[in-house]
Amino acid sequence: MKNRQKRVREAALDVLLSIEKNNAYSNLALNQIIEKEQYNSLDAALLTELVYGTLQRKMTLDYFLAPFLKKQKKMEPWVRVLLRMSLYQMMYLDKIPDRAVIHEAVEIAKTRSHKGTSGLVNGVLRRIQREGTPSLEEVKDPVEQLSIATSHPRWLVERWVGQFGFERTKEMCEENLTPSRQTARVNEWKTSPSEVITRLEKEGFQAEQSEHISISIKSIRGNLANTKCFTEGFISIQDESSMLVGFAVDPQEGERILDACAAPGGKTTHMAERMRNTGEIIALDLHEHKVKLIQENIRRLGLSNITAKQMDSRRMDEHFPKESFDRILVDAPCSGLGVVKRKPDIKYSKTETDILTLAKLQYDLLEKAACLLKKGGRLVYSTCTVDREENRGVSRRFLENHPEFEGDFELVQRMPEKLRHLVTGFEMEILPQDLKSDGFYIACFKKKV
Repeated sequence: MKNRQKRVREAALDVLLSIEKNNAYSNLALNQIIEKEQYNSLDAALLTELVYGTLQRKMTLDYFLAPFLKKQKKMEPWVRVLLRMSLYQMMYLDKIPDRAVIHEAVEIAKTRSHKGTSGLVNGVLRRIQREGTPSLEEVKDPVEQLSIATSHPRWLVERWVGQFGFERTKEMCEENLTPSRQTARVNEWKTSPSEVITRLEKEGFQAEQSEHISISIKSIRGNLANTKCFTEGFISIQDESSMLVGFAVDPQEGERILDACAAPGGKTTHMAERMRNTGEIIALDLHEHKVKLIQENIRRLGLSNITAKQMDSRRMDEHFPKESFDRILVDAPCSGLGVVKRKPDIKYSKTETDILTLAKLQYDLLEKAACLLKKGGRLVYSTCTVDREENRGVSRRFLENHPEFEGDFELVQRMPEKLRHLVTGFEMEILPQDLKSDGFYIACFKKKV
C-alpha cells in the first residue's frame, strides 16, 4: 500500500510540475500518465484527487504555507509543489493520516535531492502540524479574502463581482472547488434512458435519471468511457449544460445544419441523434487531429448524416453558398471560465487580454456565419465561459450590427421545463452553482424573412 501510494504521489508531483512549468493541460497530462503507468481505478482516483485538489486550492495552500517559508530565500519549484500537495492532503483528505503524508513527502524529497531538502520538507510540515495554519479572517478586504479562500486570482474575482455581485460570485467560486459530476447523454436514436440505466448497472455502475434533463444519466463512480455502453454508442459523455445547446438549436429531420466549431463532436452528434440520422450536418474544426476526434465519435455512435471537415471557420463564408443552411451553431472558442471545476489550471492561466481577444474572435465567427443562414433560419451562439464580455457583449454587438437578425424569444419553449427559469429573452446564462454543472452561455438569433 505504501509503495503504491508513494508511486502515485511521485506521479502527481510530476504532473503538477508539468502544469506549472510547461503550461500543460491538467486533464491531458493526467490521462497520459494514467495510460502510461496503467494505474488501476484506485490509483487513478488518488492521482486525480491529488492533482486536481492541489491545483484547485493552490492560492489557499500558498497562503497557509507562507509564514513557514519566510526564511527560505531560494526554493526549487518542485519543493514548493511537494509542500503544497502534502498540505492539501493534511488539510482536505480525512482518510490519510498526517504522519503518512509527512513520511511520504520526506521520502520523495530524499530521492530528488540532498538531506537538507528532506529536512526542510519534514520541518515545515511538522511545524504546520503543531502550530496550525493562519486564519483567513486576518485578510480584511472581502474580495481579497474570497480570492485566497477559493483560489481564484483577484482580477477574476473583481471582474465577476462587477458582473454578478459579491454573493453570486462567492457561490460560483465555492462551487468551482467541488468535484465535477460525471454525466452522460443517451443516444435516443438507438436506445432509451431506462435501457441504458439497466446496462450500466450490469457493468457495475450506479446510474439514475438526471434531475434536470430527462436524457441525462448520472454515474456515481468510475469512468464511463470504459463501459460497453459507451464503446457501443449508446451514450456520450457530456456535461448537462452542454446538452442544452442541442435543445436550443432544435434541429429537425431532413435539415441542413452547420456546426462551425465542432470538435470533439458532442454537440454535433447530439444534433444528429435528434435528427434521427437524417438530413446533413457539416462539422468544421481548425485542427486535423480534432477532426479525427469528431470522426471517431461519428463511427462509435453509428451516425451517417455528419461530414467532418478541417477548415478555418473564419473563412467559412468563402466555402459555402450564401443562405444554404437551415440552422447554424457557433460553439465558439472561449476563455473556458465556466469549466474551472473540471480544468482548474484555467483560472491561473487566463488573462483579461485573453478575454478581449476571444470576444473579437467570437464576434468574427458570428459575422462569417450570418450570410450562410437561410431567411427564417436559426443561429445559435454558445460558450463554456461565464464572462459577460464574451457572452452578452458579443451577442448585443452582433444584433446591433446585423439588423437582418433578431433575438429568438422562443428559446424558452425549447428548453426542459425545469430549466426555463434560466432563460432571459433570447439568452440563457448558466453559472456553475445553478445546475452543479459547467458554467455556460447560449444565445439564439433568428434571421428575418
